[in-house]
Amino acid sequence: MYCDIQAKTKSLYIHWPFCPYRCHYCPFVALSGHDSFMERYHRALVQEIQHFGKNYDQKLSLDTIYFGGGTPSTYPDKLLLDMFAILKSIFICNDRTEITLEVNPGTVRPEQLPFWRDLGINRMSIGVQSLNDSVLHAINRLQKSADVYALLEKAPLYFNNISVDIILGLPGVSVAEWKLLLSTIVAWDITHISMYVLEVHDTTPLYFSVLSKKVILPCDDEVVDLYYWSRDFLAQHGFEQYEISSFARNGYRSRHNQTYWERNPYKGFGLGACSFDGTSRFQNEKNLVRYLEAAESDQFMPFFEEAVTAEQIFSEKIMLGLRRVEGVKKDEVIAHLTNAQKDTFIAQVEVLKTEKLLIERDGQLRLTPAGLIVENEIITRLSL
Repeated sequence: MYCDIQAKTKSLYIHWPFCPYRCHYCPFVALSGHDSFMERYHRALVQEIQHFGKNYDQKLSLDTIYFGGGTPSTYPDKLLLDMFAILKSIFICNDRTEITLEVNPGTVRPEQLPFWRDLGINRMSIGVQSLNDSVLHAINRLQKSADVYALLEKAPLYFNNISVDIILGLPGVSVAEWKLLLSTIVAWDITHISMYVLEVHDTTPLYFSVLSKKVILPCDDEVVDLYYWSRDFLAQHGFEQYEISSFARNGYRSRHNQTYWERNPYKGFGLGACSFDGTSRFQNEKNLVRYLEAAESDQFMPFFEEAVTAEQIFSEKIMLGLRRVEGVKKDEVIAHLTNAQKDTFIAQVEVLKTEKLLIERDGQLRLTPAGLIVENEIITRLSL
């Protein structure tokens, strides 16, 4: 059995990889045109979860469960009902357990909303991305704005914790259109906004379209300016930034995501799912057939595993800490460094402070608004 069962794992991630279509910017383990595998995959998920549960004499009490994808809103009702029966037979879930389901507009039937609520799902994450149909269709995201409006009209009747995802920097979206999008979203009955800056991952269709100049991305300066404007606008409308891409109304931060940022243990189930037990990281098989065959023979072995080194722990604390508005404690980060490493790190911190990319207050290192934009560069400069 991989993953230290002594780790105080209170968060589960369950991966549902099936999608009705594949967005051109998507770098995740996701499958379109494979719906015939859904039932078999569900059985494999159940097998993997039961396999994990056998290691414990008592039920684990959970703080969060996150159904991610792919498109988890395509999880067939009968199979999802079975999944919750399995989860409740192995783990302790109560009203305090945050249970999130990722949902894509256009894949939801109205009767599913009360069904999901009655299962115990209490947080919905809706992939809006944009309200411009032609922009989305150009990158093969085939939902319609009408689907979004229909879903956002009904979902608050059943859920009081709703997050929406939007993407800044999509090709073809003007400054005025982006500002109109945010003005529209803040009027919805939602509690959380994830605002991602478009990333172009190699091997994705979007990457090759940009490379061949079939797609022209907005200039970096325009995206940076809009990011600044968006932060201020969301704050004015009650959405407090707590992480680079995350904005929440008071009391509605994503507890599951904070598990990752705080480097707490979590267990991932499903195709390509990742786990962390506090000292080592693991990833499941990413090939569907090999994953299914491993599950059916009850021979779960990680596709990838590594013990986290002292250097990696340092880098992760910097990377994950600086993503959050609260920042990271300097003394905690440098506690296990050599004297020479401490000197180098502190010197680089001073340079970044001079450049107004980093501030230090009460022993906490925080990125400035300008630093948030170039977070990756700062992390590289602070690395050992």
